[in-house]
Amino acid sequence: MSAALVLGACTHKQEAVNTAPPPVQSAPAAPAPAPVTSQIIPGSAEDFRVNVGDTVHFGYNEYNIQDNDKAVLGRQAQWLAKYPSVRVAVEGHCDERGTREYNLALGARRANAVKEYLVSQGVSTARVETVSYGKERPICTESNEACWAQNRRGVTTISGGANS
Repeated sequence: MSAALVLGACTHKQEAVNTAPPPVQSAPAAPAPAPVTSQIIPGSAEDFRVNVGDTVHFGYNEYNIQDNDKAVLGRQAQWLAKYPSVRVAVEGHCDERGTREYNLALGARRANAVKEYLVSQGVSTARVETVSYGKERPICTESNEACWAQNRRGVTTISGGANS
């Protein structure tokens, strides 16, 4: 009989014990990403260049302000109104075609066209000087139309009074 009890004990199934799984450790919440802050100082030359735009372009052998560039010059005038102590220099540039003398004169007409537009938008003429570099400072040196178009430009640079 004891053998029957031993065998019976071996064949007896134990009931499964229902236990809850151990709690899952949640990962600590990731910190919120830091807000993107600009390192550009308002009223600085970099602010002007990046947030306003400093360059307009001209057609071949032309110095009239194109319609699509009036928006850039309008933003420049607004920025200059906001920072009345800032003075600017407008650079006139040309492509490589033509003589040095011709391009210096054309660059001067381009710089003056930009100045006149800024003045028409309320910027004091005393705050704007002009300089012509002709074809002496190209930003692109290939001899093709796409490159020449980049070099036919007027660039407004901060010459004084801007925040650091």
